[in-house]
Amino acid sequence: MFREWDDQFGGGLRRKAVIGQLNEVSELLQDSHPAEIRRRLFGTVAHLAETAAVMSWDSGQQALAQRYYILALHAAKPAGDFAFAANIMAGMARQLLYLGQTGDALELIRVAQDSAKDATSTVRAMLYTREAWAYSKQGRISAFRRATDNAQEMFAAATPDEDPYWITYFDAAELAGTTGGRFLDLAHTNREMADEAAAEIESAIDLRRPGRLRSSALDHIGLAEARLIQGELDEAVRLGHSAADVVEQTCSDRARVKFAEFHQHVATFAEVAAVAELRERIGTLLAKPPTTL
Repeated sequence: MFREWDDQFGGGLRRKAVIGQLNEVSELLQDSHPAEIRRRLFGTVAHLAETAAVMSWDSGQQALAQRYYILALHAAKPAGDFAFAANIMAGMARQLLYLGQTGDALELIRVAQDSAKDATSTVRAMLYTREAWAYSKQGRISAFRRATDNAQEMFAAATPDEDPYWITYFDAAELAGTTGGRFLDLAHTNREMADEAAAEIESAIDLRRPGRLRSSALDHIGLAEARLIQGELDEAVRLGHSAADVVEQTCSDRARVKFAEFHQHVATFAEVAAVAELRERIGTLLAKPPTTL
């Protein structure tokens, strides 16, 4: 349920419920328990702390998110869940990429990959997308394409019935959206990649499960940005308004930061009436405090 909350709304007041449960379970670890119960308690702490980390990050609380990630990683080890430890490291790496610490992120991703050699194909595909993300930030196009191909091949070989429940978020839509976002990063300096970015993001929009507000917002902003790079101004404006409709429904700081970047990208065309209207709407939206769902 907590993971579904995060997928739908990001941070907000729901984060406090997760932290409350985390505190309760952490207190239980202060008592004496049989080894198997203790292992399971550590596992629960790891999952709750990881969810709290993601929600804190999505609320713009970066330092707090890092502390929860570290707590989650420390708990995953005595729980004996090395695949989930790799997932936590992937989350930590994603945050580092978001903060511009690309070298540290890539090093962490490689540690995660080493510890997840026995993980399912879906988990390994997700880790390859993180590796590709780092390469896109570094402008290493050949390495990016290689890692992206590895992610797609690994995902195609996946057997969902073997996957742990916590990786179910990484579906075909997530793979397409993540890949499209990375093509979009590169398209700002390699304009020919905008077509690939748009194709992947369109696929993500078509495949997204209902209720994934944060992901949907990021998809729509990304596609609007891709259309802008392609020179399709009218379509970029239309998609920008669609993105605003979704962003208004979520308290995701990541979505708002991405929308602020798009607001800057369209500034070049501010003399166009439709663009000026969109920029005014975005500016008004971003000036309001996010909804605290």
